[in-house]
Amino acid sequence: MATLHFYNTLTRQREQFVPINPEKVTLYTCGPTVYDYAHIGNLRAYTFADTLKRALAFMGYKVFHVMNTTDVGQLDSDADLGEDKIMIGVRRAAERGEKVTVWDIAHLYTEKFIEDRDSMNILPPDKLAPATEHVPQMIELIKKLEAKGFAYRTSKAVYFDVTKFPTYTKLSGQKLENLLEGVREEVVVDSEKRNPMDFRLWQLDQPNHAMLWDSPWGKGFPGWHVECSAMAMTYLGNHIDIHTGGVDHIPVHHTNEIAQSEAATGEKFVNYWLHNEFIRVDNVKMSKSKNNFYSMKDIVEKGFSPLDLRYLYLEAHYRFPQNFTWEALEGARSARKNLVEQMSMFLTLHEGKVPEDVSKNEYREKFATYLADDLNIPGALSVVWEVVKSSELSVGTKVALLAAFDTVLGLKLSEAPTLYSSFSAEEIEEILKIVNDRESAKKEKDWTLADELRNRLTEKKVRVIDTKEGTVVVPA
Repeated sequence: MATLHFYNTLTRQREQFVPINPEKVTLYTCGPTVYDYAHIGNLRAYTFADTLKRALAFMGYKVFHVMNTTDVGQLDSDADLGEDKIMIGVRRAAERGEKVTVWDIAHLYTEKFIEDRDSMNILPPDKLAPATEHVPQMIELIKKLEAKGFAYRTSKAVYFDVTKFPTYTKLSGQKLENLLEGVREEVVVDSEKRNPMDFRLWQLDQPNHAMLWDSPWGKGFPGWHVECSAMAMTYLGNHIDIHTGGVDHIPVHHTNEIAQSEAATGEKFVNYWLHNEFIRVDNVKMSKSKNNFYSMKDIVEKGFSPLDLRYLYLEAHYRFPQNFTWEALEGARSARKNLVEQMSMFLTLHEGKVPEDVSKNEYREKFATYLADDLNIPGALSVVWEVVKSSELSVGTKVALLAAFDTVLGLKLSEAPTLYSSFSAEEIEEILKIVNDRESAKKEKDWTLADELRNRLTEKKVRVIDTKEGTVVVPA
């Protein structure tokens, strides 16, 4: 089996994956802030983390996966400015004439997130951790930072002093002095802060906030950044294998996580930082003002399956920006539909037979090699179509390989409907032979023979579809 390599944001290079404990890989994913529906950019991040977890399992690792939900503490801006997003959710509901509490909003959008997650066949984490259930752990972490001289209190908040952590910008690669010089005075809302880049650990000056907890520093609520550190270390330990999130988290949120975690424990926090790139819509940044801020609700209302969106995500490498268009999603739907229909044919033909052992099959090894190359899912997907089109593989081998590959892809291929239930095994075998002969004729540029074979397929009550992946046939 190929050896896994990932591009590590921390070191800015491709590295071999060596787990802390080979028996259990620890994985933490930054989850949703549950004040609104997850948008397609969020869903790409969660699909990436899911595919990573599935790939690790395919390569033989056991994974313990933790994802948080932020239901308090994240303000409008990463720079500790603005309104708590959960409060924004309450205000929006009030504008719609709905009378709800912050707890109602958090519960509602947590449930909506879980619905979206399940509809895309994203595996649930081993632990889904709401921030509000882990405030005592956050307080203990802040107390450690204060005792070690990394945290200080003002009348407005408890802050982390970034100048006390010499490697503060090691994840982003920026220079702290440049950041300190670049902060505009008008965005510094607390004149008692020692440095404009110091970040909030505990908020004190919002007595009307709907979520407040007692603490050694007074009533308040936790800062967003401290939440993930506290929850990750609670369930995964001080030193974990992999942390995922979007590239937007690199300069602030994940930078702050590293600083507070390593300052508190004196240990390295995360070995491998993996970040997915943004989704753009029609080549522009997503924005509600541009009316291109799509959620799963929009996808489904347009007649698409959530699995069509999953297939679209699989077509691009996680470290490259992806452009969403309805035409691209249509193409993904067509490709997934064709793949499901081919799997249906193979399953019908193979019904009742013992699954074949493909653990040492060359196609499986090729698939694994793509996974090992920094999770090259588009390459792995190309192997799927090679298997579908192969004239050398038996149907049983195709079924076994596609089922194995789908443990990573998550497209539910083994649940393909029995479209070919009215065809006998002999009829399907003959159809597959004609398809293979036609593919050979096309390679030889014998278009006369290819047309003749197409007509023979039509006579057998199947429709021929020529795609970029090859010939696909479906019941007419």
